[in-house]
Amino acid sequence: MGGPAGAGPVHEVLAALPLVDHHCHGVVTADLDRTGLESLLTEGEVWPGSGISPFDSPAGVAVRRHCAPVLDLPRHAPAGRYLARRAELGAQEVNRRFLAAAGTAVFCVDTGYAPDRLTTPAELAGAAGGDAVAYEVVRLERVAEAVAARGVGAGEYGAALRAAVQEAVGPPEVVAVKSVAAYRTGFALDPNRPSEAEVARAAAGWLARAGDRRLDDPVLVRHLWWTAVDLGLPLQLHTGFGDNDLRLHRADPAHLTDWLHLTAGTIPVMLLHCWPYQRQAAHLAAVFEQVYLDVGLALHHVGPARAGAVLAEALEITPFRKLLYSSDAYGVAEFHHLGAVAFRQGLAGLLQQRVDADELSLADALRIARWTGGDNARRVYGLTDLATDLTDPTDL
Repeated sequence: MGGPAGAGPVHEVLAALPLVDHHCHGVVTADLDRTGLESLLTEGEVWPGSGISPFDSPAGVAVRRHCAPVLDLPRHAPAGRYLARRAELGAQEVNRRFLAAAGTAVFCVDTGYAPDRLTTPAELAGAAGGDAVAYEVVRLERVAEAVAARGVGAGEYGAALRAAVQEAVGPPEVVAVKSVAAYRTGFALDPNRPSEAEVARAAAGWLARAGDRRLDDPVLVRHLWWTAVDLGLPLQLHTGFGDNDLRLHRADPAHLTDWLHLTAGTIPVMLLHCWPYQRQAAHLAAVFEQVYLDVGLALHHVGPARAGAVLAEALEITPFRKLLYSSDAYGVAEFHHLGAVAFRQGLAGLLQQRVDADELSLADALRIARWTGGDNARRVYGLTDLATDLTDPTDL
């Protein structure tokens, strides 16, 4: 894990803190060639012949700086040497090293997107070693699309979806559900619960499509959200930054305001990633009891050098019990490690600076570090059996 030498007590606590990664994905189990690895280092695409490489981006530079030593390479190892060493060790050893180095004790794994062969939640925790455990986050759109694929009438769709979602979240290792509406419709939707007749009409149009049954109907997306409300589990919503399938202006979480008014007092709503809308997300967390946020996906893409700046904006007005850690690592284990490094160093630097300026007591800074690094997630997902023994007695 580690942190800057002699940086202060906040750095020391965060460097040693077992993290709860409340939103991440599995890692690829096959060996990767250069194109395969580069395609997973970017939210964009690999552009052959362009002269543009993801290794020459903030994320790529951070990988060569912070991940190379985990593979026994010098800091800032060139891309060619990094790739050769990765191939020499093989995927299994690479994954083991990075997952162990991340220092993550609990993984909450979104299993709904897997075009590649990824580790299962149990395999991810096993590769991390020690006492690491993993839970599952069920993606609602995938459940809905499976219902459509099995064949269902438009009038029966609503009931069939409810039954399928209840079955999907039945196992005890499932702790939350997730929607990727940001990619499908955006958030500027009618906030009201759709009627059964509205759902049936929308389902008729969707189910009549030939070929692709990607769920992108606004009424049916709203129906997913309200199904999640009835379910009672925390609902994760991807917001902000993502790949080129996203229309960024439609993924601003401020568009959720009216729906949040209607769902007050129901389920926790977890705003994932948020960048560049971390300030909008912070506002929502400050004024709605049920709203929480992270800046996960942004952290490994901006790298440790800018993680503190992103976290500072997220924490300008966010109640300290509302910010969670996530890596949103997908595919490459480097991002599990890099996300953890960026979070630890970024938050430690921010909190230590406030302590040094006498804007925050050391006791408060350490409590915020422990809350954000793990205890907030344990509380909201009900993982009380895994509560850290580092809680400050003044918090009791």
